[in-house]
Amino acid sequence: MQRHEMKIDDRTLSYVDSGGTGRPLLALHGGLSEGLAFAGLAAHLGDAWRVIAPDQRGHGSSDRAPHYRREGYVSDAVALLDHLGLDAPVALLGYSLGGLNAYHLAAAHPDRISALIDVDATVEIHPTTGGPLFDFLHGMRYTAPTREELLEAAGPVGAQFVEQALRPLPSGEGWRLPFHPQDTLDSIEACRGDHWGAWLASTCPALLVHGTRSQALTRAVADAMVARRPKTSYAPVDGDHFVPFTDPDGFHTAVGAFLATL
Repeated sequence: MQRHEMKIDDRTLSYVDSGGTGRPLLALHGGLSEGLAFAGLAAHLGDAWRVIAPDQRGHGSSDRAPHYRREGYVSDAVALLDHLGLDAPVALLGYSLGGLNAYHLAAAHPDRISALIDVDATVEIHPTTGGPLFDFLHGMRYTAPTREELLEAAGPVGAQFVEQALRPLPSGEGWRLPFHPQDTLDSIEACRGDHWGAWLASTCPALLVHGTRSQALTRAVADAMVARRPKTSYAPVDGDHFVPFTDPDGFHTAVGAFLATL
């Protein structure tokens, strides 16, 4: 996957693109992550699909943004589609935070989306959703003089999200996380609420990939999401919320099987 950049106002949006002549699949990563998280999926899908995966605002190599509300994430995705000249509808996949952004994008711009894949993103996000999953972000360092110091400061939980994605500072004098801890906390807070309206607003074929032991999406809510939205299929994967990383084979197989039906 090759890295590229575009400008949105005065911000840089970085994205990776597998290229080729395959059908386009726009893939939106989860929080604490980046577009390269889908490199394995791109390899699994092969030449049939062109995987385009932005580092969403405030993540990876993309610049930080003034806010992390839904309309900002959605407008960035639309700007990327416009930048690439992808006027015809594309398939859309999103995991966790990216899943929430994906079904809001499909709701706001149904003419741009031909199919929707939601990977373990719920529609009911309460103050207790996810429990203590992200407690480690409080007081976490954003920069450090050395890579080793930054990893040590992140702790065992934080380090698993950032070890392969640390960035050198532009000055060359230190390292930074691939996300700002406070931005991430703001983004999580902006996700709170009832998102049923957005989930039910689109009518394209959809797949819900569900980690059956997910801390974020309960089986009851997952069943309701599938039952209430027409043309939605269900793919359970044995794992927790982090199924794309803990069971990549199961994740890739479920996505590939759905895309083959389109």
